[in-house]
Amino acid sequence: MGDVKASGEGERVWTGGCLCGGVRYAIDTRPEPISFCHCSQCRRQHSHVGAYAGLPRAALRLLTDSTLTWYASSERARRGFCARCGAGLFWEALEQAGAERRITVTAGSLDDPSGLRVDRHIFVDHKGAYYDIGDDGVERRTSTGEVVE
Repeated sequence: MGDVKASGEGERVWTGGCLCGGVRYAIDTRPEPISFCHCSQCRRQHSHVGAYAGLPRAALRLLTDSTLTWYASSERARRGFCARCGAGLFWEALEQAGAERRITVTAGSLDDPSGLRVDRHIFVDHKGAYYDIGDDGVERRTSTGEVVE
């Protein structure tokens, strides 16, 4: 499935889903630039760094969610994944209010991420000891949000 056009608007609707097709979604707005997350939870879930694009929660529409499962990975967040194929799909903070709610989607679950670029590495102070973050010119932030030069 590729991207579809929003009826009457001509604007792109971003689509994505898991490996087996049990979860499919559409996004009605352009996702934010991608963040590479180096925290230990992302490394465990994705077998390396996580790549996420944020958006308002209201812009995400679940088209098929028969295998979507949520896991409270900490006191502050939950992760959505497919219970059948195991694909990681979403990260969402637990305590959010109304219209301000946000969610992130995994960049790899987007059908066509063309046009999106990485704009930062986050949780760089928690990166795995087995790799280095190359000099890619992308901003680096610690777990406290401090920019690292």
